[in-house]
This record gives sequence, C-alpha cells and structure tokens, in this order.
Amino acid sequence: MTRKHIHIFLTVCECKNNISRAAQKLYMTQPAVSVSIQELERYYGITLFDRISRRLYLTEAGKEFQSYALRISALFDDMERGLKNWDSFGVLRAGASMTIGSQFMPGYVEAFSNVHPNVTTQVFIAPSRQLEQKLITNELDLALVEIPVHENHLIADPYMEDYLEIIGPAKPPFQNHPIMPLDEFQKQKFLLREPGSGTRDIFEQVAQNAGLHIHPIWESFSTTALLNAVIHGAGITVLPRHLVSVPFKQGLICRIQVPELTFRQQFYIVHHQDKFLSHLIQDFIRICKNYEAEHPQPEDTGIF
Repeated sequence: MTRKHIHIFLTVCECKNNISRAAQKLYMTQPAVSVSIQELERYYGITLFDRISRRLYLTEAGKEFQSYALRISALFDDMERGLKNWDSFGVLRAGASMTIGSQFMPGYVEAFSNVHPNVTTQVFIAPSRQLEQKLITNELDLALVEIPVHENHLIADPYMEDYLEIIGPAKPPFQNHPIMPLDEFQKQKFLLREPGSGTRDIFEQVAQNAGLHIHPIWESFSTTALLNAVIHGAGITVLPRHLVSVPFKQGLICRIQVPELTFRQQFYIVHHQDKFLSHLIQDFIRICKNYEAEHPQPEDTGIF
C-alpha cells in the first residue's frame, strides 16, 4: 500500500465514488483506478465500496479508511510543504468565523506580520462548521471560532471571552425601558444570525435553558443587515458587545437587559489533533492569546 493508493482512493471519494470522473481527474485509465482500489481491498482484506446497480457506495470500513487516509494525506502534505520550503518565506493559512474575522483577525495578522514580515498570511472567513471541514481536509492550519467544535479529530483551545448584548432601536418602548421582563422578551420580533453561526448557537442555547421558543422573522449572514434592520425598527437582535459600541454611542440603538439571560461568548483556537504546529503556527497562536494584554481593545468602526 503506497501513498499513490491513498491519493487514488481519496480522489474517488471526492468524485462522489465515481471511478470514471476520478480517472479523468487523475489522468489515469478507468481500469487502472479500479485495480488500485482492488489492491487496497486485498491488502487489508476489506471491502471499501459496495457495488450496487453499477454505482459505488462507501462501506463502513471504507468510511473508516477514508478518515485515516485524510489524516495521513494531510500529514504528508505538511511534510512536503515544510521541507520543500524550509528556507523560503513560508505561508500561514488561518481561518476565522464571521465575528472574529471582521473584528479581531485584522489585528492578529498585523501583529503577526510585524514579527514575520516575509510570511504570507492567507485568511479564510466563513461560518464555523465550514472552517471545521477545511481543518479536517488540511486546507487550513488553524481556525478561530466562537463555538466548541463538532468534529472528533479537532482540538479547541479557549483563548478569549466576550458577551453578546440584546439591542433594539433607539425609540420607544425600548428607549424608555431598558430592562425587559422575560415574558415580554419572548414576544419581540427577533432578527438573528444564520443557523450554525456561533452567535446563533449561543443565543439558542441560552434561550432553550430559559424555556424560550424563539422564531426569528429575519435571518442573515450579515451583522450589518441585522444592525440596520434594528435601527429602522424591524425588531431586536443579539450581537457581540464590541460590534454595537459605535452605533450605541451614536444614539442609533439602545441596549436591553433581561435579568434572567446572560449570553457569554467563548472564542477558541482550533487545529487538527494530528497537525504539526510549526514555529509559525505557534507564534500566531501566542499572538492571539496575548493580543488583548499587549494591544488596546480594537475600536469598533461600525463597518461589518
């Protein structure tokens, strides 16, 4: 069994278990791809694919092999990149959730670039679960997210805490009554982030623990859209504290307190459990962990 066998197997999986498409992608003949899969099956004495009605389906053994193959391939890619570019400038691939990417990542990258001016930092900003998948497939070296990870092979290290705030338009009744009873809170029109975002997960967990059943009238990937909708009186929302400081100072929104509810937000640095943490990755992690102590809290620009 060679790395080539693993590469062929993973390519077949990427092509939705289609031998013909995998052969085209690999610039191989279809019989050669089939033979490679058969050699793997004979070597391990397992069946990787069920062949039903001329289509292939991963078996449970095949799924287990795929998990190992992804990890082995990722480690080999790391070795290739690290050794072949040992004396070059290097690249760091960092992911971030929407909130962290818009407010904190620019500062982290600037501080990292000051220490490593010749290193290219590639940043990918996306929902947390999409970042997890890119860590699994080794498309990212690390990611900064707002919720605990769902994938078993990922390690999440807490590094910063923040809070979410309930905000409403700066007009009655919210302006005159900043403290809201729980039953009144449940009756509001809610404008929330999309399902799967860290902010939405925190909101739903706290609401569920309080026995609330919330059905939003707006859902959005954009905090700008939610904030503008609140300003124009469409409803209320819950957003990270540092994102709403400027519009609050400008008198565009008001903060709402519900004594029974506390929306605590934890930020995590995530990497694959098998990831080799190079000195570049370790330096970036250190900067993220020490950023608040070594730099002033980033001033919100009001742009998201």
